[in-house]
This record gives sequence, C-alpha cells and structure tokens, in this order.
Amino acid sequence: MEAKKFGGIEILSFQECEETMIKLKNKIPDVEASKNDPRIKLIMAKIKKENYRPDALIEILHTAQNAYGYLPMNILVFITRQLRVPPSRVYSTVTFYHFFSLKSKGEHTCLVCTGTACYVKGSQEILNKIEQDFRIKAGEVTPDNKLGLQTARCIGACGLAPAVVIDDEVKAKVNARDIKEIINSKMGVPV
Repeated sequence: MEAKKFGGIEILSFQECEETMIKLKNKIPDVEASKNDPRIKLIMAKIKKENYRPDALIEILHTAQNAYGYLPMNILVFITRQLRVPPSRVYSTVTFYHFFSLKSKGEHTCLVCTGTACYVKGSQEILNKIEQDFRIKAGEVTPDNKLGLQTARCIGACGLAPAVVIDDEVKAKVNARDIKEIINSKMGVPV
C-alpha cells in the first residue's frame, strides 16, 4: 500500500502509528530498573494520587516534565503502561501542547527576544554573539547540556529592549559585548 502524503509529510494510519510506537517501546530502555530514581517515585506518586486515571494524563505529564526538564521517550512509555492508554494518546498529547518538550532545554536556558523593539535595538547581534561564543544555534543545547538557546517573537518587555531571559530572569538593555559574561555568571562559570 502506498503511503499517503499531505504537504510532503507522510500520513500514517492509526494502526501504523500504533505499530510504530510498539516497535519504539521495544527499543527504549525500561524504567522499571530505575524504580529507586526519585523522579520516577515522584511520577508514580502523582499517578497513584490520580488513581491511574487516563484523564489525568496532562497533570502527570507536567509532573514528569518538571522532574526531568523535558519528557524522555522512556518516561512516556512508562506513563503509557501505568495508565494503560494507547501510546498514540500520550504522544499526541505531548506534541499537541506547546508547553511539553521532547528535547532537553539545557540546565540553564537563555531566551533572546526577537520582537521589533528588541530587534531594532540589537537582539540579532546578541543572538549571533551567543551562537558564536557557545557554538550553538537557537533551539539547540550545548553538548554538555549546560545551556539551551531559545528565541521568542516577543516577551512583552519592549521598554527593556533588547531583553534576554536567562533562567527565568529578565535582563534589560543587554548588549552583545556583555552577553557572554552575563550567561557565564548565571551558570557559575568563572569570568
């Protein structure tokens, strides 16, 4: 049977999606061996508190993401098994909501505002400097997982332009010259 395509993307049937998730489940390390991990205990406590109810999936995913900083595939499989829901339900929920992430965002996060006010006042130069100094592009994480770089169209702090958010702290009127020092001090790296 020839695969259906929509906008260049291959569309899988429900059955094909389920088969793919089952194949993935067999290749993903099992969480059962990590029962002593405090993050697993936290997720299990939330699942038990919610009485293994599938309608509590979003709350359980929030707990898992808060514990790991993102949602590793083996944790999604673990949640799928615990709630006894189809893998496609968990995966589609994670990929539908923007809050959830399947990739690590890094131990420290740096978000550069690229809205009009920030852009006019030099946010592109700041972004270029971070990419050059830390050897990552927007949307990536350094190989040591210490820093994740993100961009946002606008953070709503136009009076502080150009603005950069580092670990949830807004830095105002940042310039490209000082950004490496600002990030390193936030990460505890000697300057």
